[in-house]
Amino acid sequence: MRVPNLMGGLRPQGTGRARRGAAVGLCVAALAAGAAAGAGPAAAQPKAAPAAAADCSAAYRIEQKLATGTTWRMCWRFEAKSGLVLEKVSYQPPGEAKPIRVLNSAKIAQIHVPYDDGKNEYNDITDYNFGSGLVNMAPAECPGGTIRTVKVPESFSDNPNVKGLCTTTRSRGHAYRMQSDTGNKVYQAQGKDLLIYTVNKVGWYEYITEWRFSDDGSVNMNVGATGSLSPFDYDAGDGRGWPIGKGAKSYATSHSHNVFWRLDFGLDGSSATKVEQYDSVVSPPAGGQQGPTNKTTRTAVTKELAGDAQNMRWWRVVSATGKNKDGHARSYELVPGATTTYSGRRFTQHDVYFTQYNQCEQYASNNVRDCGSPLHGTSVDKWVNGQTLTHPVTWVNVGFHHIARDEDQQPMPVHWQGFSLVPRDVTAMNPLTPSALAGQNGQSNSGS
Repeated sequence: MRVPNLMGGLRPQGTGRARRGAAVGLCVAALAAGAAAGAGPAAAQPKAAPAAAADCSAAYRIEQKLATGTTWRMCWRFEAKSGLVLEKVSYQPPGEAKPIRVLNSAKIAQIHVPYDDGKNEYNDITDYNFGSGLVNMAPAECPGGTIRTVKVPESFSDNPNVKGLCTTTRSRGHAYRMQSDTGNKVYQAQGKDLLIYTVNKVGWYEYITEWRFSDDGSVNMNVGATGSLSPFDYDAGDGRGWPIGKGAKSYATSHSHNVFWRLDFGLDGSSATKVEQYDSVVSPPAGGQQGPTNKTTRTAVTKELAGDAQNMRWWRVVSATGKNKDGHARSYELVPGATTTYSGRRFTQHDVYFTQYNQCEQYASNNVRDCGSPLHGTSVDKWVNGQTLTHPVTWVNVGFHHIARDEDQQPMPVHWQGFSLVPRDVTAMNPLTPSALAGQNGQSNSGS
């Protein structure tokens, strides 16, 4: 079993499946107050955008103008449990006179780790103070960027000032490519991303929490697990593990990583967003039709929902106040990544939850806040109880079933899980459209 660290300091990995962590029941009052955050002033970001109206002090501000002209702005803070929290996130592509608010806040809301043999089950965010395990990064881990110093609340180390927040830029390959109908003109651009990440150590695992903000307005959220397989888990001789090392002596116990993100959208500066679900159904050819038909249906999600991803199903969060230059409501579409649904707990049985905003509801499971009544429930599935959505909060669950392999040692390669937010009608055209194509929007006005 895991032994909590009652002194709050750094200790070596223990025996059994013990993990480093602060004791369960650490100061809830401090948590309710928002868990203090801190950082020293950061070095200037490369290609920094001109300053906009400040939503936070310089030490807590991230502002980056990418080479393609898009600027991302946000504030950050750090808490003992979720670690990095991003707030007041805005996106300003070329051609937009002012920033477009996207998110009020975003953070990791749980990493739930149940073992296949049923002997252990962990909530790494709330039971073991995931954020307090922030580790120092060397400059080589943040190529071309800046490593900010974070004052870690309830740190496991004797020194709470950790060089642990990397902000950098990275190329992602083609943003688009199009060859002109006439001549040999090729329009192409290489996409650029703002990349923000931390590394948090929980026992033998090290989690890389990555936030990738692209110049086309999309956001990719990923958690990568690396570090080591626990040598004290080589006891799965009951068919619930995989042989590691020579012969069939050491069997690493299989387990799951169920990662939850909590997103509070604030599109165009308003929390009164709307949620829509889209489903498409393909029917065989009928009545002399040349091919099958496909009908897409929109369903307004007006009450709290526990949603399941299905073939040709997707959701979007829609601005209640803002429209693009074509007069279409701005929105962001949820694009789930590869996932393995863990059926063992009710809160992991769905891929997305939309709940009515409640400040007390911060963690997808083992929510340690005192919400005023034991009937309120401590997991996200209990919060879907029919309330009307006037300020929806989005919870995304992505699962990974880890059956170890010889290649997992030593060290263990990173295995990633996550999802994306993709702009839908945020701008009237591709935000990276070259000027020569700016007039090609919708139906041609040539009359042909």
